[in-house]
Amino acid sequence: MEALLLAAGLGTRLRPLTDDRPKALVAIGHRTLLEINLQHLIRTGHDHIIVNVHHFAPMVKDFIASRPWDADIEISDESDLLLDTGGALKKASTLLRGESLLVYNVDILSTIDLCALRQQHDAAGSWATLAASRRTTDRQLLVGSDGSLHGWHQVSTDSYRWASTPKSDTHPLAFSGIALVQKELLDLLPNADHPYPIMPEYLKLASSHPIRTFEHNPSQWLDVGKPETLAKASDFMHLNKL
Repeated sequence: MEALLLAAGLGTRLRPLTDDRPKALVAIGHRTLLEINLQHLIRTGHDHIIVNVHHFAPMVKDFIASRPWDADIEISDESDLLLDTGGALKKASTLLRGESLLVYNVDILSTIDLCALRQQHDAAGSWATLAASRRTTDRQLLVGSDGSLHGWHQVSTDSYRWASTPKSDTHPLAFSGIALVQKELLDLLPNADHPYPIMPEYLKLASSHPIRTFEHNPSQWLDVGKPETLAKASDFMHLNKL
């Protein structure tokens, strides 16, 4: 199985920790976020992992090269231009060897059942399956009773995006930064010659292709991309034996 570990971001929420290193190399105890999540992906059966880089890219490359891994790890280099998540997926897709790609943010910790996510994705014939949960967020996925993605709502500005006609029978979920995406969807994304976010692309495609959510327990997930949640990371890892 193949995965893309998104590690290129500037880590602005973690400053000053990221003034002299990428967020991927911020440590929890004696292990970096990059090491923690590479090992997690390897344990869950991913033997080809693509890591995108931009901020302090040489440091990430050197870290990966400095130790053995039980997987084939490749670099998707965005040193010249940070591509945002949509552009990152499109650029990394040129390294894809199979038919699907797990997309995983480096600044999260998770015990979400990735096998169950994949089983649901395959059984439903989805083009993309987005891990999500019922928790408070400013940016909400709007989901139908069958888990299909219908829209997006930014609470602070009360702005909406819809896949097609606005739906009244949806419920909000928070996206968890983990998705399983088919190659066919990646082929339809715009070229990776400019940065662009992925959520508007998911919504465009959801009007004609099956894009669904995989709902998980909020306790299985922690965003460690900001100082107040990074402080909770050690307890989360100890509790979940990561």
